[in-house]
Amino acid sequence: MKIDTLPSLSQVIKDHGLLGDKKLSKRLGQNFLLDPSITDRIAKAAGVLTGFHVIEIGPGPGGLTRSLLKAGADHVYAVERDRNCVAALQPLLEASQGRLTLVQADALKVVPQTLTPSPLKIIANLPYNVGTQLLLNWLKNLAGLHSLTLMFQREVALRIVAPPGSGDYGRLSILCQYLCEAERLFDLSPQSFTPPPKVFSSVVHLHPKVLSDEAKSLVPYLEKVTMGAFGQRRKMIRKSLKPLFGEEKLEEVLALINVPPQERPENLTLDHYRQLAKFYSQLS
Repeated sequence: MKIDTLPSLSQVIKDHGLLGDKKLSKRLGQNFLLDPSITDRIAKAAGVLTGFHVIEIGPGPGGLTRSLLKAGADHVYAVERDRNCVAALQPLLEASQGRLTLVQADALKVVPQTLTPSPLKIIANLPYNVGTQLLLNWLKNLAGLHSLTLMFQREVALRIVAPPGSGDYGRLSILCQYLCEAERLFDLSPQSFTPPPKVFSSVVHLHPKVLSDEAKSLVPYLEKVTMGAFGQRRKMIRKSLKPLFGEEKLEEVLALINVPPQERPENLTLDHYRQLAKFYSQLS
């Protein structure tokens, strides 16, 4: 059996009752993409797939999975928690000619690098309820990851790529942009999905930066500094970071990096936060 001869995705959903349990679908954040032109577009946005192993999270009935295989991925590892979806993917597994592995597991507990050797790409229509946490988990270990092409609800995507001074700029923006080149590629309306969510979605492409060992060593301190700064983002930076640095040391550090003590956290640049993390590492 070839992929093009498989039943339509709508038929797969119907045959396996994938949307029969609405409470389960909502809890798992299941909003399926059934239009091949959209799934093909996402696969294309990830760049050349030949020569790469791909990890997909939450394949559902397998729309994006089909596109990834047709786009030439060497192998796709599809991580799916719902056993009904795993059963629905069996015909695609047989049609993949050994290029698809189904992993029934909670994606939050899966380390991508344990599934396949590099080079690998993560390409996924992420469940809204765990998308941000998954990304934060992956940012802690980017070894072997060539790129991540991910769909989020649009408000999360805007936070990932937000510039300093914007209302969306915050901890997620800084961590993502420190570790990766981040780009928001395109949006999708709720009507693109089955069932339609209540929000728009966006596809984001992240390409990990090549960082020095020193730069990598600052990540834990950057996490703590940004958590302190944006934990109460309406406070001035001299108040939000005082518990980490102490009042006297913080005044000294802010003067050294040319940041007024009354500045708001969202107005500091990525480099400001890098310098704050460096000074904080010297205190710890």
